[in-house]
Amino acid sequence: MFNKTYKVIGVMSGTSLDGIDLAAVEFTVLDHKWSFKILEKETISYTENWVNQLKEAVTFSEEKLTQLNENYTILLGGIIKYFIKKYRLEDIDAVCSHGHTILHQPQNRFTLQIGNLPNIAKIIGAKVVCDFRVQDVQMGGQGAPLVPIGDRILFSEYDYCLNLGGFSNVSFEEKNNRIAFDISPVNTVLNFYANKLGLDYDNKGEISRSGNLNSDLLNELNALEYYSKPFPKSLGFEFVKEIILPLIENYSIAIEDKMHTFTEHIAQQTANALTSKKGKLLVTGGGAYNTFLMERMQFHLPTMEIIIPNAEILEFKEALIFALLGVLKLRNEINVLSSVTGAKKNHSSGVIFNE
Repeated sequence: MFNKTYKVIGVMSGTSLDGIDLAAVEFTVLDHKWSFKILEKETISYTENWVNQLKEAVTFSEEKLTQLNENYTILLGGIIKYFIKKYRLEDIDAVCSHGHTILHQPQNRFTLQIGNLPNIAKIIGAKVVCDFRVQDVQMGGQGAPLVPIGDRILFSEYDYCLNLGGFSNVSFEEKNNRIAFDISPVNTVLNFYANKLGLDYDNKGEISRSGNLNSDLLNELNALEYYSKPFPKSLGFEFVKEIILPLIENYSIAIEDKMHTFTEHIAQQTANALTSKKGKLLVTGGGAYNTFLMERMQFHLPTMEIIIPNAEILEFKEALIFALLGVLKLRNEINVLSSVTGAKKNHSSGVIFNE
């Protein structure tokens, strides 16, 4: 007999490297209907040293990656332990942690999220559910996106759920199947150029707004093969490093112009990705704070109702949903949809480590 309520902690670190999101969540399930309450939440920023390591890790040797994984597991475990202590969280059923993606090559049946080593449960002193992507990739899936099952269960009142993080991804129902895929890079590129100007990010998109559109660059970006591929499909930082940045760097134009043009590219690809151009679109992730990007999206989707939720959902939706994925794994229920990832079947993914 399964519980009707669960008290868990969801932990997420995204490719935009703005920190580790932690959310203590209480889930209630009655007659197969789920509800949630976020009890506590916090984002712990990375040190400059960790940001640099995580950015560069895509080029690390296997030996160096192994050491990074060990070090990151210690870091992550310590941060989760601090969160539990700070907010005096008791009777936690599990910590449900995504880890941090370093390599994502589903075409090679390989994906690596660091911070998911077995000793994390001992560091925290609690049961841990983690490593949600590996099983799906081994089953021929993309291993991403994983959030759509949570969109279906917790946010079904919206026609589309769009997340704007390091990359953008969207999920929606089509013929009783949940469809989802990565659309394009977002903050992985915009933050890269903001960093060149000595800033962590482009506040409200003001730098991008000040630039000019370069039509040739925009056309080249829009013509990239990925955008014409059918779903399921997903993106990793390799795509940014090997394809996007070299393409942009071919243009000797101001950084502001590069950012303006790339913002327009994101908006156009988002509009292209939605099968219907009307309905309710829920937007979460750090990119929702980019006013200029949101204006350009609304321009290309004039009949869509774009909804930006309160800060709690906007910033912690992915941590919330990974908390749910962990609970579904504990119940041995489906938490990854084959219609989304392309795996051979729906399945219950993740590994469970006991303290």
